[in-house]
Amino acid sequence: MNIQTGTQSLNFFERLTKSSVWPAYVGCISAFMYAVFVRFYHAAGGTIGIPGEMKDPEAIHMGSYIAGVAILFCGLALIALIKPWSRIVPMNIPVIGGRRIHPLLLLTPTLIGAAFLIAHGVSGIITRILLLVGFIELDFPGFIKIDVRELALWELMFYEPWFVFMGIMAGLTSAHYAQASQVKQTIFRLGTIFYLVIVLLLTALFVLSIIYDFVDKISF
Repeated sequence: MNIQTGTQSLNFFERLTKSSVWPAYVGCISAFMYAVFVRFYHAAGGTIGIPGEMKDPEAIHMGSYIAGVAILFCGLALIALIKPWSRIVPMNIPVIGGRRIHPLLLLTPTLIGAAFLIAHGVSGIITRILLLVGFIELDFPGFIKIDVRELALWELMFYEPWFVFMGIMAGLTSAHYAQASQVKQTIFRLGTIFYLVIVLLLTALFVLSIIYDFVDKISF
């Protein structure tokens, strides 16, 4: 009876994240696909999705490779968050085996990453729409020549939505981890509201920073 009452007291988001581990798997698969078929593809010299001529192709290729490795690591990190050993150190580990891991140790970097992904993606979508309708102009200093409209469409339809999607998957996985780590319900709810406000403010900051950088190019 107590267990049933406790479950009924959870709201929809809490019930969803408490029992769901699929965001971690979906996020990991998405990270793997993006790293291999986008970042590593570009690192190998692929040009689909890059409608222009780069000033320093080798630097861009290396940057894509490093980004791909980082994305793979982030995908694996999501899987780690749904495993018991991310909350309690396995007993076969000398000295520290059996000790509980403080939730903030893993939640902090994951939530920061999720906030950045969402803010990056949403601000990118907003500014690319503004670019396509002719409200702002953007420079791309890494290119000798580039089809700005085509790149904006690639970012609007593919790159930036991926950032938003990955950020949501990371956020849902973090919520599951927090509840599995027995974070108090009151703290979880207040933390969720505070986090959403931070993400909103960060997104607004990203949008304003892009517009401010190109404010002198706004056409009226």
